[in-house]
Amino acid sequence: MSDALTEMMRGLRLDGVEYGRCQPSAPWATAFPAKEEAQFHFVAAGKAHLQSPNGEWAEMLPGDAVLLPRGDAHVIASEPGLDPTPVGSLPRKPLCDGIVDLQCPCADNRNLLFFAVLRFNVDKHHPLLQLMPKVMRTSDLAANEPSIPALLEAMMREVDMNRVGAGGILARLADVLTATLIRTWVEHGCGDASGWLAAVRNPEIGRVLAAIHLDPAYDWTVEELARKMGASRSAFAERFSKVVGETPARYVARMRMHQAHQWLLEGQRVGSIAERLGYESEASFSRAFKRIMGASPVTFRGRALDPSRPVMRVAS
Repeated sequence: MSDALTEMMRGLRLDGVEYGRCQPSAPWATAFPAKEEAQFHFVAAGKAHLQSPNGEWAEMLPGDAVLLPRGDAHVIASEPGLDPTPVGSLPRKPLCDGIVDLQCPCADNRNLLFFAVLRFNVDKHHPLLQLMPKVMRTSDLAANEPSIPALLEAMMREVDMNRVGAGGILARLADVLTATLIRTWVEHGCGDASGWLAAVRNPEIGRVLAAIHLDPAYDWTVEELARKMGASRSAFAERFSKVVGETPARYVARMRMHQAHQWLLEGQRVGSIAERLGYESEASFSRAFKRIMGASPVTFRGRALDPSRPVMRVAS
């Protein structure tokens, strides 16, 4: 399983879209709207409370961090029940090391919060991201991964030293911490996992999934995937369907369309994507895309070019 997981994680990359910090003065509450990207928070000094997407409140102490892998809406506050201010309404001051400083009213240097918006190279409807909890807390996973406390300590040191370039180092540490949280969750987060996560942990099927995820645009055949597992075509298809919950052909088609969706979000033309995926015509690609994703590729590309358009729901 570890080899397959290594390959899977190698195929999952992220980049920081935005990093920021703030020093709010109590009482305070900030609302973060839902985003396509993941959202990350780190309490460097003071304390805060997180209202998760399901409405529950949890205290965050100095050194605590949380990841919302699908970017769900949430609130960070000095205490529960306060009327939150939308984060978009707070003035921003660019800092020299690539981080924005949220200009909180009556800033209090006893409080220091760091946040990041992180974009994965897959969209939030990817099987891995869909299986994750809405909120991942470092305190819940640290017992199974000694590097998590070490990364948090490194972030704390950067904040305490306040040296030139600390913001950029914090940003990179946030990236590493996010990847570590995801890996730890896959390995230990769900003891009785079933479906996709169980498949990743399965040594034979895990190798197959890793191959698909490392090259999702490739039109894998059942025969090729069976060879990856070292089984006959029929035995492989039966085993894959039983463990993963869908046929190999369906899974490959879905991953290819997720890759196409990612290219559309990057602004690539529908015709170019159809050609890259080996479709004979743009029309045949569009039909396949709509059948799996629930909307036409033109709709998704329009969303990429005009972010004010409503986000379409992607079919599972």
